[in-house]
Amino acid sequence: MADEETKPAEGEETTEAAAENDDSDGDDKETGDKSTIVSDALKTPGVLEAVQNHLGSLVGMSSGYLENLPEPVKRRLRALKNIQVDCLKVESRFYAEVHELECKYQSLYKEHYDKRATIVSGSYEPTDEECEWVEEDDEEEGEDKKEEDTEPKASVVPEDAKGIPEFWLSAMKNIENLNQQIQEYDEPVLQHLTNVELEYTQNPTGFVLKFHFDPNDYFTDTVLTKTYEVKAEVSNDNPFAFDGPEVTKSTGCKINWKKSKNVTVKMMKKKQKHKGHGQSRVVTKQVKVDSFFNFFSPPEVPEGEEGEPDELEKLTFDYELGLFFRDRFIPRAVLYFTGEAIDDDDEFDEEESGDEDEEDGEGQDPNYVPKTTDGKSQFRNVDDGKPQECKAQ
Repeated sequence: MADEETKPAEGEETTEAAAENDDSDGDDKETGDKSTIVSDALKTPGVLEAVQNHLGSLVGMSSGYLENLPEPVKRRLRALKNIQVDCLKVESRFYAEVHELECKYQSLYKEHYDKRATIVSGSYEPTDEECEWVEEDDEEEGEDKKEEDTEPKASVVPEDAKGIPEFWLSAMKNIENLNQQIQEYDEPVLQHLTNVELEYTQNPTGFVLKFHFDPNDYFTDTVLTKTYEVKAEVSNDNPFAFDGPEVTKSTGCKINWKKSKNVTVKMMKKKQKHKGHGQSRVVTKQVKVDSFFNFFSPPEVPEGEEGEPDELEKLTFDYELGLFFRDRFIPRAVLYFTGEAIDDDDEFDEEESGDEDEEDGEGQDPNYVPKTTDGKSQFRNVDDGKPQECKAQ
């Protein structure tokens, strides 16, 4: 019949439907092409860096609010800034008095630290009364602990040993990031370490770390020192940069190594060929190697505010390590030896930490200093992996 509509055969589409499908496929293809182009572009280091820099430049950009404030309001804001500078100067004086208190109380601590040193070295044997100590586990477990049928492991320390052998070396090795600084060839030297002392200084303001050693086959020195200068002054040029005391300089000492005993270097033999007559010769060159004793040869402070990233990282680590010795390690040495030097404040919830280990690059570089959520370094106890945050007071 003429009036009947012509229907497409089964499996065929109308022209309009086909056109719509073609348009849809084209849109999908175009979207896919754009996504691929963007994805490929972001894989290019230069493009990705440019995007990141642009986004970074947007951070902290003014909304125009302050610039459009009436002049009388701006005038009052300037007055508030002057008040802020005065407050920072008061804070600076506060830290100066804190340092004076630290110097005063250090003499009171010294009496106890000296006694600790005599027990560690074996020059003094504590009385029975001084040795009385009940472990928390002993109180909780009581009789149940006595009934345990466990055989004690044989001690590597002889019964007649003097003092506490390798006390300071063992305590340092119990701290993850400090342990990473101690090489295998450092250990025989550090076995002679008998005491680590702290001394505060007034002029310049700062502190000195003193490492005492028994006579040994490695160097002639009996004391190795590391000096740190600390400032808590408000700069006239940039007063709002003041954020409390900060280490500004560290100075080591010369180690008088005995012949062929310097663990901070090794001798390398290299073959050289003469350019003129072609003859070869073997030369011996001294090469610096990783060692804990590089601690006494700190990196130099770069001139101005800029420096190579690697240099600044090493400098920051050196400062933080000095503060860690001052604030944590020396006062709590016995707790680092036993593995108990962990504070509740240093614990992090798993939800907060997330993938920090992967993002921070922990485990990639033996000299790497992991960061807390506030950007401060941590020194972790090897036994339990919990962080020990290093803070300047």
